[in-house]
Amino acid sequence: RAKVINGKLRLDKPRGIKSWFDIPTYEALKMEEVKIASIFRERGHYYAALSYEEEAGLKAKTGKKTAIDVNVGHFNYTKGKINVLPAKLQKLYKRIKHYQRILAKKRRANGKLAGRSNNYLQVRTKLQRDYRKVADIQNDLLQKFTTELVNNYDQIVIENLNVKQMMMTHVASKGMQRSLFGKFKQILTYKCEWYGKKLILADKTYPSTQRCANCGYVKTGADKITLQGNRKHGTKHNEYVCYECGYSNDRDDNAVLNLLALTK
Repeated sequence: RAKVINGKLRLDKPRGIKSWFDIPTYEALKMEEVKIASIFRERGHYYAALSYEEEAGLKAKTGKKTAIDVNVGHFNYTKGKINVLPAKLQKLYKRIKHYQRILAKKRRANGKLAGRSNNYLQVRTKLQRDYRKVADIQNDLLQKFTTELVNNYDQIVIENLNVKQMMMTHVASKGMQRSLFGKFKQILTYKCEWYGKKLILADKTYPSTQRCANCGYVKTGADKITLQGNRKHGTKHNEYVCYECGYSNDRDDNAVLNLLALTK
């Protein structure tokens, strides 16, 4: 029976409570009535997440197109590169790892009784706080980047990666999880639908990394580029050298050009 009064959320006044006030929000609520509310607790505080519908409207056509090559830690596109694991996130992950070790040590030493310790609860609260900070930073970064894409480009090409299968490998699974490949695709998909932009998904077998953007030659076998580069030809992991036409470029920039070739 919650209501929205003057842009603020008003809940029922509990019995026996004299002073009662509307719940403050980050911005004035645009809805007239509450349809769905999710209540969650974090660090001893309660939060209400409200959902509402709003007409997005089509974005103006720009006549431009771009492609995004997603990598662990950064996304490359025609305008440059965006870092999805900035220094502040790396610092938070180190702190999270430190708190996880402390909690694990307390559980090994005290078993089920560890959860009753005030010191244990304090460390767990700090861990939850840092997890929330990480989620907020990453969400803010992806939302701003995807909004920039739909504002500036009419056609956007991305790789249709099989994230679940890639996560099964232990080489870069943690980095892929932190880079949020799946969430990036999800956000970009619904924003393109909202604003009338065209999203092109490259086939999972499309060799964007191994293909030469100049002549179309595709590397196979011992000539392929790996995370360690190419031992046969002595090239680094970020170097692309075509053995047919002699074309050379940064590996990620070459992949962007190959993805861009899928636009019409």
